[in-house]
Amino acid sequence: MKKNNRKLHGYQTTNRAKHNLKIHLIFVCKYWKKLLYGELNDFLKEVIFDVEEKSDFEIIEVKTDKDHIHLMIQYIPRVSISSIVNRLKSMTTFHIWQKYKPFLKQHFWRENTFWTDGYFVCSVGEASPETIRKYIQNQGWLVLPRIHPNG
Repeated sequence: MKKNNRKLHGYQTTNRAKHNLKIHLIFVCKYWKKLLYGELNDFLKEVIFDVEEKSDFEIIEVKTDKDHIHLMIQYIPRVSISSIVNRLKSMTTFHIWQKYKPFLKQHFWRENTFWTDGYFVCSVGEASPETIRKYIQNQGWLVLPRIHPNG
């Protein structure tokens, strides 16, 4: 997996615009299935970076937890968020099913699906990019102690 050292600050310039558009995206596995681990997880990230190379957006940070994935993405004004979501979800689903069909048939026996229909998105403008990056990097690592109801 490549180390991502993309800069968090600064503006991009295109023909007619100067911009700094960043979003935090979350996709959840269908039925909250805990599938994002091991080889499948690594393959998913490879596919995401392959999609990025052929697209008009950049992945600044990506981190998975067992049943969902966080992405911080920088994009240009002519690219819609829904087109980014559609491209990432459709391409990852296609490639994951192509490689892991027997495994996925055990979980999704009716259809070739992987992600829920919805997604979470917010602009990174309200929190500093460093805060969002650290939040994404720390997903899946925090283990909270269980508190017994009787003390």
